[in-house]
Amino acid sequence: MWLNRVVCVSTGYIRWSDDGKAVGRTRSFYGSDEKAILLETASLLSSPKLLGYTLCGHNIKGFDIPVLARRMLINQVLPLPKILHVYDKKPWEIPFKDTMELWRFGDFKNYTKLVLLAKLFDIPSPKMDMDGSQVGDLYWSGDNYEKIALYCEADVRATMNLVLRWSGMELLTENSAS
Repeated sequence: MWLNRVVCVSTGYIRWSDDGKAVGRTRSFYGSDEKAILLETASLLSSPKLLGYTLCGHNIKGFDIPVLARRMLINQVLPLPKILHVYDKKPWEIPFKDTMELWRFGDFKNYTKLVLLAKLFDIPSPKMDMDGSQVGDLYWSGDNYEKIALYCEADVRATMNLVLRWSGMELLTENSAS
């Protein structure tokens, strides 16, 4: 039986500098202690600082949110953050923006990878020297949590840049950890 395991959660947000430029900030929770990662993530998702922000990601509705919620339940990270209570919502009531869903424009036949959208919109590639299919091998080969976190943060930056590009705005001027 195959079970997934959370070894990294990367987040990011965009703020605007005094000169009006978009600045991206990323932060990752990672390591060998899945419950600790999930507790930190739950704390962030429950934070009043998140009010006014919209969770956004590529395939966030089909992968990230369901995996996080399920792994939190399995690891007894309770109560689940309120923002994850989407089980009784209609699709249009779910409070996340999913760039894969936005790109579909109502089409449900295709899955478009983030790396392809980055290429189409001239955004720096989120795939440095690996892709998502290699994360599991990297995890099982040893203590490579930092490399996994860098990979995840590159996806977060690419997603932020995609949203900016689609909004007719300039790409991030800075990508730094907060």
